[in-house]
Amino acid sequence: MKIKNNLTKGIICILISGLGFSLMALFVKLSGDLPAMQKSFFRNFIVTIVAFFPFIKNFKKISYPKIKFDWFILFLRVFFGTLGIVCNFYAISHISLADSTVIQRLYPFIVLFLSFIFFKENISKLGILAILLSFSGVLFIIKPSFDNILSIGSIMALCGAFCSGAAYTALRRLGIKGISPEFIVFAFSIFSCISLIPFILINFVSMTFYQLILLILVGIFAAIGQFGITYAYKFAAAKSIAVFDYFQILFSGILGYIFFTEIPDVYSLFGYITIVLMGILLAYKKDK
Repeated sequence: MKIKNNLTKGIICILISGLGFSLMALFVKLSGDLPAMQKSFFRNFIVTIVAFFPFIKNFKKISYPKIKFDWFILFLRVFFGTLGIVCNFYAISHISLADSTVIQRLYPFIVLFLSFIFFKENISKLGILAILLSFSGVLFIIKPSFDNILSIGSIMALCGAFCSGAAYTALRRLGIKGISPEFIVFAFSIFSCISLIPFILINFVSMTFYQLILLILVGIFAAIGQFGITYAYKFAAAKSIAVFDYFQILFSGILGYIFFTEIPDVYSLFGYITIVLMGILLAYKKDK
């Protein structure tokens, strides 16, 4: 009964996470033509405030990096994590919510590839096939042609997925070394805010009160999404709730249709299905 109860909690948390991240993306898009770095700063500033409390609460129990290489890995995590958010926010503002969300879901396959390259982790034939099919699915979504090889929004979405994959690969390494999640999250949030300040000062765009409220909501729902997925995988194994993780695509598609009348064509739908199926297949094949 306890296992079933925890599974239910995990499903609820991951659905809340998907809705949180979908609403975050919605408010990013609704905030208008503001610089992506300015939007990212507000997102990270709110998350920093939220992350500060668990960091202080567990301060005496926190495990920090002990060697220079682990500090370097931490730097890679926060650098690529920050760059990934900026790229993703730019993509959200220039392509449909569903397209940007699905392309972002490539990051697990990038983690698989980078872990093989840098950490010599085994990659199965199924993993190779999943990577190839997933990237072919992206081609159906972005539909490159000779006249327009790739749109800027699609390129930024792909860059965001790669940066997220690199960040999560570094995060896995830090997890193996036993570095405390509270420290990693807080370090990432602080670094993101500080590193974005110079760009904001150079290219700051004045905001209306409406836009300010939207960016605050971006940060709030980003925090809800992050905590939701953290608790989801605490309650249940990835293979048990993986299929529900992809409800974020459904939420984004519904919100995109309601607010922006975004309707995916047949090719995009085929690309969505390909990426989702490959992701679920890998999650069920090996629970990580």
